[in-house]
Amino acid sequence: MSLIEDFKWRHAVKAFDPSQRVEEEKIDKIIEATRLTPTSSGLQGFKVILVENQEVKDKLVKGALNPDCMKECSHVIVFAAWDKYTAERIEQRFDFTTDERELPKGRFSRYTEMLKDHYAKQTEQSQFEHLARQTYIAMGFALAEAAALKVDTCPIEGFDNEYLDKVLKLREQGLRSVSLIYIGVADPKRDWVASMKKVRISTEDFLVKIK
Repeated sequence: MSLIEDFKWRHAVKAFDPSQRVEEEKIDKIIEATRLTPTSSGLQGFKVILVENQEVKDKLVKGALNPDCMKECSHVIVFAAWDKYTAERIEQRFDFTTDERELPKGRFSRYTEMLKDHYAKQTEQSQFEHLARQTYIAMGFALAEAAALKVDTCPIEGFDNEYLDKVLKLREQGLRSVSLIYIGVADPKRDWVASMKKVRISTEDFLVKIK
């Protein structure tokens, strides 16, 4: 089974039908795909915030560069990374892993100590940037699952991160927003890009083979 045809089908939707909502069963599958995303050292250093409340979306409109999509989509997925690595966070994740695998606590202590030492040498901004990059893997998994389910989406970086963090109170939780996905049902009359040919550079220009 290949996702290629699903990827050819999907596009970044430019207008959603506010009268329609995506089924919760499909939303649950998209969220589960993000949960199963691979992450550095298995730390899962980010959270996914699912916004479906219309009043909250209306508040977020102020910080969006495409406010109509924010207001009219069915759901908004917010990818929010940890603001930094801490010894406690690393230990909690590995304690959880050893418990789930029925291994003795401290089974990975040499590795966790190495991680704590490695990140302690970095600035908090460098740590956040490393964490933020991992959220894009999760975004890719979410977009792929949505395409397989034929759910319309639009990935977004164009928003006021500080404003969104304030509305959703992310900084108080040790989180910083990175990116969004608008999820909904495309409005065929206003989604102007839907009828256009999907354009990507050729494989010859895209791929460099080293044999």
